[in-house]
Amino acid sequence: MTGTLVLAGTPIGDIQDAPPRLAAELAGADVVAAEDTRRLRRLTQALGVQPKGRVVSYFEGNESARTPELVEALVGGARVLLVTDAGMPSVSDPGYRLVAAAVEKDIKVTAVPGPSAVLTALALSGLPVDRFCFEGFLPRKAGERLSRLREVAGERRTLVYFEAPHRLDDTLAAMAEVFGAERRAAVCRELTKTYEEIKRGPVGELAEWAAEGVRGEITVVVEGAPEQAEELGAEELVRRVRVREEAGERRKEAIAAVAVEAGVPKREVFDAVVAAKTAQKPL
Repeated sequence: MTGTLVLAGTPIGDIQDAPPRLAAELAGADVVAAEDTRRLRRLTQALGVQPKGRVVSYFEGNESARTPELVEALVGGARVLLVTDAGMPSVSDPGYRLVAAAVEKDIKVTAVPGPSAVLTALALSGLPVDRFCFEGFLPRKAGERLSRLREVAGERRTLVYFEAPHRLDDTLAAMAEVFGAERRAAVCRELTKTYEEIKRGPVGELAEWAAEGVRGEITVVVEGAPEQAEELGAEELVRRVRVREEAGERRKEAIAAVAVEAGVPKREVFDAVVAAKTAQKPL
């Protein structure tokens, strides 16, 4: 009999939010793999439990090397509990690699559901929650960040991001540039903690606010793109491509971005650009 991999949600702030099953799983697991063993120690002390099993670290730096060891334990029948610093493992945290390896070996994977910064921020944002997508952390480099945002500029679903506090102002400024300064958003800071703060407003105003400096763990929720009031004609598609090219974008990237904005296939924008060039219209 193979063992079981248990993904355990941990509090994102208030320790009282710990799932009821968490203490029992911590006490009974054969192996506890923790993103930070020091945080795990504080968690177990707060819950009044003492793990009986072996405690090992499992974080980004050793995830590749540690995964085969944990899979071996699972194949041998162990119950392995995976906990990260806050929230659910695998969601912008270590875990995906281990889950994939366990599934490949036909090992049972289950979960102790727990707090999630993504869903908590979404619910508190005041923005539509019926359809949303989680985009994780944006790239650190400015050019890559803008490119990633342009990929979802026309996304109709509400967007959820994680961000580091020292990059928040640059990220919001980039969102204002790509999405438009009036796009509604909410910055959720220190969720469930003593100094929890939800700042709502147009993304341009939030960028100005963040420029003064923000501290704590951040989740950003952004309104999806509005419906196009009317279908864009070929001339408008070409004009938008021209504006992006003049700003320094390569034509291929500009065409892709305009297609997302307009909600049309890239081929339609490409054909419009080719037709304009054939007609010797300036691009």
